[in-house]
Amino acid sequence: MALPAYQLRRNVFRTAVLVTAYLFLLGPILFVAMASFDYGQRAYVVFPPEQFTLDAYRRIPARYFDALWVSTQLAALTAFTACLIGIPAALGVVRCNLPGKSVLLALFRAPLQIPGVVSGVAFLQAYYVVGSATGWYANGSFVGLALAHAFAATPYVVGTLVAVLQRFDTDLEAAALTLGATRWGVFWQVTMPVIKPGLFAGALYAFMVSFCEVPISVFLTGASYMTFPVEVFNSMQFDFEPSILAISTLVTLFSLAIVVLVQSIVGLGVFVRTGGSD
Repeated sequence: MALPAYQLRRNVFRTAVLVTAYLFLLGPILFVAMASFDYGQRAYVVFPPEQFTLDAYRRIPARYFDALWVSTQLAALTAFTACLIGIPAALGVVRCNLPGKSVLLALFRAPLQIPGVVSGVAFLQAYYVVGSATGWYANGSFVGLALAHAFAATPYVVGTLVAVLQRFDTDLEAAALTLGATRWGVFWQVTMPVIKPGLFAGALYAFMVSFCEVPISVFLTGASYMTFPVEVFNSMQFDFEPSILAISTLVTLFSLAIVVLVQSIVGLGVFVRTGGSD
């Protein structure tokens, strides 16, 4: 049975909008991925590739993999630290009847409103002050980077957990306490399983924010601890290497694999509903 003309036009319009949106979002990624298969001594990108070759992948400098390993470790530590801070913070904001609770929640959101350059300068100056007093300068160290990244990433964990806890049925905890469970047992056996999807989503956001962070890292990285985005940024300032396209494609696939893994664990619906809103 043929569709009416107005329904056919509507379906064509929706399909065109959907295709346009996907091309807008995925076009740059596909452009980089396709261009990475063309290798030549050029100071520019060739698209479409003149020849398909894996030379750019074979000639990826070791420094990119070293920086990628630093960024992965840093992002994992940042996500873990953000969760340690975010769980009690979200529970306190939602459960406690404190005056000015909205102000407290706004303070946890503050890092989202501060430009990364400002945060980077602030941490750099703070590290110099602490270094002048103690003799230990955190700038250029892994710990210094982790502290600054945790500052930028924690609001994402707090936001996702607050969104989950606001819909949490506290009668479940009351029932567990009535049946003889301890406060700690209630937290691990009742509260944690319920908020786990939001925790996974928040941890993923924190990991990605840390992994992709440039403005803060530019001020705080050192020769021993160079993050991957800063390494690429520095390389692009002086010369263009086709291997940058290759390593960027590999990182994109790595990021996509992490997102798919988290979605398979917590479910796509929960992942979308807890997208940092509260």
